[in-house]
Amino acid sequence: MASLLDAPKPRISCSMLSQYISRAVCFVGRVEKVHPTGKTFTVSDGEGKTATIEMNEPLEEELSGIVEVIGMVSNKGVIMSTTYHILQEDKGIPFDLELYNEALKVIHDFSQYYPFEVAASG
Repeated sequence: MASLLDAPKPRISCSMLSQYISRAVCFVGRVEKVHPTGKTFTVSDGEGKTATIEMNEPLEEELSGIVEVIGMVSNKGVIMSTTYHILQEDKGIPFDLELYNEALKVIHDFSQYYPFEVAASG
């Protein structure tokens, strides 16, 4: 059985969370607030909406800026993180979350050209 990290995952924004309950997703956003326990943090997307990310283990590093989170969407619309990556903003050029959000809309509007799931070969 393939792990969550091996399978293709749709990239989503906050407004799409309810459509992906119990599914693996990829979410990119700006860290807004980290809970003192380090097991939960909130991120905002390109529309300024926020999503909650829950971790199995507390964070071991300071988290800020843009992050890419891979995880499952719970029935409460919370992303249960499997892993995350901090995206470095190169040479002072900020990551444009609004432009990224527009790209997500194109990808989802023309899903026939951007398939997220690959048929299992048998």
